[in-house]
Amino acid sequence: MQYHTPSSFDDAVAIAKDAEGVTRFLAGGTDVLVQLRADIVTPDVLIDVKKIDGVSEIAREGDGWRIGVAVTGAEMTEHDTLGKEWPGVVEAMDLVGSTQIQGRATLTGNLCNGSPAADSVPAMVAAGATVSVTGPNGARTVAAGDIPTAPGKTSLATGEMITSVHLPARGSSGGDAYLRFIPRTEMDIAVVGCAVNLRLDGKKIVEARVALGAVAPTVLLVEEAANAIIGTELDDTALEALAAAASAACNPITDKRGTIEFRTQVAGVLARRAAKIAYDRAEAAS
Repeated sequence: MQYHTPSSFDDAVAIAKDAEGVTRFLAGGTDVLVQLRADIVTPDVLIDVKKIDGVSEIAREGDGWRIGVAVTGAEMTEHDTLGKEWPGVVEAMDLVGSTQIQGRATLTGNLCNGSPAADSVPAMVAAGATVSVTGPNGARTVAAGDIPTAPGKTSLATGEMITSVHLPARGSSGGDAYLRFIPRTEMDIAVVGCAVNLRLDGKKIVEARVALGAVAPTVLLVEEAANAIIGTELDDTALEALAAAASAACNPITDKRGTIEFRTQVAGVLARRAAKIAYDRAEAAS
């Protein structure tokens, strides 16, 4: 195995472009190193990006945020302001693993691992997060939800890497939330996950995004669920329509952790609960 510690993204891309065999980027390592130890993936080339300037920064970007690719879940949780503006995103990342894992795990790693059950991804999708991608052919901006394409697969081309995550401006009267169902009380992966992001005008919802995890090969942005609550004050009728739309969007599997029927029902339940939390947060921010 070749191990590289480039000092710039350009150097990292150049190494990845010319690499032969299996290439992996290392930021937190909570997925890559586990897969390596378990003989699931043995990289021929391992590119450690932690020595690149800015990868561990959480910084203002206009009225939004730029989160470096090596920023850990613990650093997001401990940040003074990020969690006040995007509590759902921070709380979702805070559900990944144990306290020890939180000291290493990153948003970018959780996204690029390509797991349909990744906790942070529905929250990023609901928030409208984007990522900066750099590769041999230059840089581009991609919606976070367009990175995973199937379990364990991404849309990144050979030599491409994510260089930062971007959260948009929170704005006024907005709130988000993420909830998941797991069989245990902690340290498990989502059987179903749901994120809701919305904005109010007075008491009426004027913008909304609803994302579901672990109910399809990739995270789902469910426009029908968002439409069910836009223009409402999140009354019982709106919540019932939201739950029905969330359940209808599901395309899950049955496995030892949950059946198709169970996941479908729980998606609707979590959508209702997450929407209520997001609505309350938006009211408090008004």
